[in-house]
Amino acid sequence: MSKTSPATPSLPEPAVARRPRIREGQPFPLGATWDGLGVNFALFSGHATRVELCLFDDSGETEIARVDLPEYTDEVWHGYLPDARPGTIYGYRVHGPYEPDEGHRFNPHKLLLDPYAKALVGSITWDPALFGYRLESGDDLTFDDRDSAPFTRKGRVIDPAFTWGRDQKPDVPWDRTVIYEAHVKGLTKLHPGVPERLRGTYAGLGTKPVLDYVRSLGVTAVELLPVHSFVQDDYLRQKDLWNYWGYNTISFFAPARRYAAVPDFAFSEFKEMVARLHGAGLEVILDVVYNHTAEGNERGPTLSFKGIDNASYYRLLPDQKRYYINDTGTGNTVNLSHPRVLQMVTDSLRYWATEMRVDGFRFDLATILGREPYGFDEGGGFLDSCRQDPVLSSVKLIAEPWDCGPGGYQVGGFPPGWAEWNDRFRDDVRAYWRGDEGLLPALAARFTGSADKFNKRGRRPWASVNFLTAHDGFTLADTVSYAEKHNEANGEENRDGHSHNLSSNYGVEGPTADPEIRAVRFRQMRNMLATLFLARGTPMLLAGDEFARTQQGNNNAYCQDNEISWLDWQAIGPDERQQAEFARRLLTLRKALPMLGRGRFLTGAFDEELGVRDVTWLTPSGEEMTPENWNDGEARALAVLLDGRAPMSGLRRRGSEATLLLLLNAHHDLVPFTLPEVVGGHSWLRLIDTNLPESEEAERFEIGETYEVTGRSLLLFVLRPDEADHASETWRSFRHVVQAFERATSDSVAFPPDEDG
Repeated sequence: MSKTSPATPSLPEPAVARRPRIREGQPFPLGATWDGLGVNFALFSGHATRVELCLFDDSGETEIARVDLPEYTDEVWHGYLPDARPGTIYGYRVHGPYEPDEGHRFNPHKLLLDPYAKALVGSITWDPALFGYRLESGDDLTFDDRDSAPFTRKGRVIDPAFTWGRDQKPDVPWDRTVIYEAHVKGLTKLHPGVPERLRGTYAGLGTKPVLDYVRSLGVTAVELLPVHSFVQDDYLRQKDLWNYWGYNTISFFAPARRYAAVPDFAFSEFKEMVARLHGAGLEVILDVVYNHTAEGNERGPTLSFKGIDNASYYRLLPDQKRYYINDTGTGNTVNLSHPRVLQMVTDSLRYWATEMRVDGFRFDLATILGREPYGFDEGGGFLDSCRQDPVLSSVKLIAEPWDCGPGGYQVGGFPPGWAEWNDRFRDDVRAYWRGDEGLLPALAARFTGSADKFNKRGRRPWASVNFLTAHDGFTLADTVSYAEKHNEANGEENRDGHSHNLSSNYGVEGPTADPEIRAVRFRQMRNMLATLFLARGTPMLLAGDEFARTQQGNNNAYCQDNEISWLDWQAIGPDERQQAEFARRLLTLRKALPMLGRGRFLTGAFDEELGVRDVTWLTPSGEEMTPENWNDGEARALAVLLDGRAPMSGLRRRGSEATLLLLLNAHHDLVPFTLPEVVGGHSWLRLIDTNLPESEEAERFEIGETYEVTGRSLLLFVLRPDEADHASETWRSFRHVVQAFERATSDSVAFPPDEDG
């Protein structure tokens, strides 16, 4: 049975010299807004009967005043305090029915965080008072009358003024974008070039040694794991573990204090970091979690949304409103079908895009954001809101296109304007280079932009965010070093984490000094990196993969805020440096080869009028692939000819870019390839051979010559035009590529200093 809360809270009123002056205020904007004279407070709750604004002293520990918000307009409670200023610490107590069976969990004994708070103070101390029911009973229908204020976070009013100086967003086009996924703390915590007090912070990420390193790789955007304020799970704390990734949001507007060198000024330190990244020509993309909150299911704590208006903020089972729909696997699902909840999410996105000047967002479990009560809908309210919004439609929007609900896998199912993580690229490329059977058709589809998924409604190849690894799963080094996951450190007896890793250890599980095994492992990593950076689509590199970072076989390091997850800059030896230089060389070449990012899907169809085919697939003998070749499950080698004469746009004019040839051999043994003849070609210039990573010479080979491709290797050639074409655009394109190669071999990655400086 449900229980109704007392009409009047039993909490004693705070002792104050006088009650704060309050005026009616306005129902907009939501949150606590400083206007230069006072602060307007506005809070949405469609089912509350009364809202009290609670003010605290400068420590955030003592409640010094409590005042009712006097007005209720369009389901918004609001009031204006002319004596409030930036720095004011506050929270809410919200009155209403405590009827869990009807979806209502109001409890004025619980101090609630403003969903629009721009800065937070304090931390959560896990105590039974944080729960709206009697935790000891285990029955969420009971009612708890203990005050949660001493144990929870509060909001702080901010003055948003910030001098951005000459900051300009880099505005990198999608077809030139290369993403570097990183963790604010993990990237810099062990970095020897960052002052110790700044390691693991926003300020540390904005230091020159870090920016120089990231920029020198050739990436264009840094995608940060969640920086919205999140909650440390009690069950992890009890096991001496820590929520490292941060997918447990409690505040969608406030940057996490734990990443700030000066926690009380996290919002301004974050802005400084963004300005410094922009100054280095790098975009900032945030991984955001709007699909669930840290309040969990019916047995979770009451921290904010649950006590403000549980029935509006969360999706509840229609016939059992005591319980939550759990399409996220985390206990609750945010209800974006409600207009005020949808407003909160879009307001949050606009805040980060305008006030904080970030350049894009990656949406965790994004299928949920497009899910209406009847299922996923690419024309759902949230997705439509983003497409029509003048701010949100102008930033990069990236979906993780799956969740654990019905019909949750939606790769290729998002509307135009969105990019999507493409796990098919990860799986097919890993499986191909591991040597699995029958992967040639899948590899061809992934290499050419996954047209089978994305070539519809005018979407472009950049909509496919190609990746080999991400924060969730094996690192690239572990993909070639472990056949099985090793998550024992997580305290779940290795039961957590995915077991389908498409990995191989090549003879020894884990680290080895065997030179032959190490050679194979590094070559396989180079093969996969080359496939990633030379394929159509938007490449994403996991931080540290460029120098073979390991997590010791842990493929679910969400709770490892330690050396397992942090980048170990002192572990970069000669082999690791060579791999990072190889990655940088590939990205330099990608930048010099616009055809790799061209906004057209490759079809392989022959253009009769122009006499050219954009892509041709060849057998090692130089013959065009036949259906029999494609269906040969034993075949693991093929060549890819990308003709620079193919049209660059819908105008169907013959192109003048450099023509490329890739040779891919996933066999464990050597395979001879015949270098094909191409109209207007004089010879082939080898730029990349993953078996020869140290090669700094662009070696020439004759057309028709046989090249013996080492087992498990990839090669890239550029066609040298006929000598008579020196004045042509094609020749100039060829020279541009050669100059880029020469530049790539002369420049170097800006590695941090070693222990000896």
